[in-house]
Amino acid sequence: MRHGNKIKKLGRAADQRKAVLRSLTNSFFKTGEIQTTLGKARQVQREVEKLITLAKKGDMHSRRQAAGFLYEKDVVKKLFNETVGNFKIKKGGYTRLIKTLPRRGDNAPTAILQLAN
Repeated sequence: MRHGNKIKKLGRAADQRKAVLRSLTNSFFKTGEIQTTLGKARQVQREVEKLITLAKKGDMHSRRQAAGFLYEKDVVKKLFNETVGNFKIKKGGYTRLIKTLPRRGDNAPTAILQLAN
């Protein structure tokens, strides 16, 4: 039974999975959108929503928690200064997941994750 297992394994060990999610999240905040497989996009969406909610608090503790997850300081600054401004009154649903055509090589389902402005 799979009770309580909310995280998709993504076919990787725990440290590799965490690194992939951190990297995709970092790329997402840099560019505003990413295109990846559907499973990865859904997991990244969860992390992005949590980080935007943290950034809405705006205190130093939240900034340090976000910096602990994201790789680059300039991405943390962008998250807290620019990205969060669009979502001050919104309580959730900061991102949009758009399913796209399957990948050509292996027919894997893909999706685009973007900020919902």
